[in-house]
Amino acid sequence: MSGDGVKGGEAAEGVPLVDLAAAHAEVEAEVRAGFDRVLASGGFVKGPEVAGFEREYAAFAGARHCVGAGNGTDALELALRALDLPPGGGVVLPANTFVATAEAVLRAGLRPVLVDADPAHLLMDPERAAAALGGAVALLPVHLFGQLAPMGPLLEAADGRPVVEDAAQSQGARQHGRTGYGRIAATSFYPGKNLGAYGDAGAVLTDDDELADAVRLTGDHGARDKYRHERFGCNSRMDALQAVVLRAKLRRLPAWNAARRAAAARYDTLLGGLDGLTLPRTAPGNEHVWHLYAVRIGPGRDRDAVLAALHAAGIGAGVHYPVPVHLQPAFRHLGHRAGSFPVAERAARELLSLPLHPHLTGAQQERVARVLARALHARR
Repeated sequence: MSGDGVKGGEAAEGVPLVDLAAAHAEVEAEVRAGFDRVLASGGFVKGPEVAGFEREYAAFAGARHCVGAGNGTDALELALRALDLPPGGGVVLPANTFVATAEAVLRAGLRPVLVDADPAHLLMDPERAAAALGGAVALLPVHLFGQLAPMGPLLEAADGRPVVEDAAQSQGARQHGRTGYGRIAATSFYPGKNLGAYGDAGAVLTDDDELADAVRLTGDHGARDKYRHERFGCNSRMDALQAVVLRAKLRRLPAWNAARRAAAARYDTLLGGLDGLTLPRTAPGNEHVWHLYAVRIGPGRDRDAVLAALHAAGIGAGVHYPVPVHLQPAFRHLGHRAGSFPVAERAARELLSLPLHPHLTGAQQERVARVLARALHARR
């Protein structure tokens, strides 16, 4: 593909996929004061900052309990382990997700059972999930790109089996006014998330007192009291410095999510009607928080060439995700091959994530739209 019209002057101004520096500038004074508190106290693991964040995030998410973890993958594993599911039991999850979802299932001693997505929203398809649940012990929907999977039909499909929600990309999202539906959910606070730490962190959310206790015990070596280990555990605890950052950002998250919605609506206007481009859709009943604005590059066009043109112009676009779980070498043992999950595979070829974050300006979005339009219509 020719690069005509997508280099030159446009490349002088970068547009990042996410802008962590802008977010830091907004919370810097509050974070520095919090770091000073932690450094003076010497309480670097657990402690009042972590407890404060857990209390505040539980209230934000509408859950009785929030238990901090070392990262989002650990949080998902801890949620699964808390359920005490039969070893080797099947857990149904979508093929189009970040590999960490399947990793957590295996690490919990369970077996990933992959299903395809619905073609309109790329969320877990309830009919396919129901068909795969025959011998499975749990259902693990992923709330992808910033909106919830169709939880009503999925709960019906689960037919009483535990539902564990992967909510790493849906902090603040709602469906019919609710933030969660399953018995337990896990989220990630990786820096690029809507609510991001300054390193790795995660959390488990649940209304179930016993599950919350099991998660907390398991993540702290299975110990309620020092050197008395009630469960086989691991070391996955949130540190106090990350809690400081998350508390400061949580206070701004509703406004930041609103800014993401406004930016997504602006992209809808700027990009609507562009030939060769399919815009993301919000599923009925969902209040989207736009963790990602992932467009689809249509047939007859080369998504990777369009991505290269955007990068050449200084625009930090990305691909989420270029290889579905079933085609990853690490998951070859599941026995799938190319063609097993056609919706996920087509999405992997077509999806392109455009810059989206709370500090994105209208002028930056207009530049993204100009460069994208030229890249789509360059000689092929």
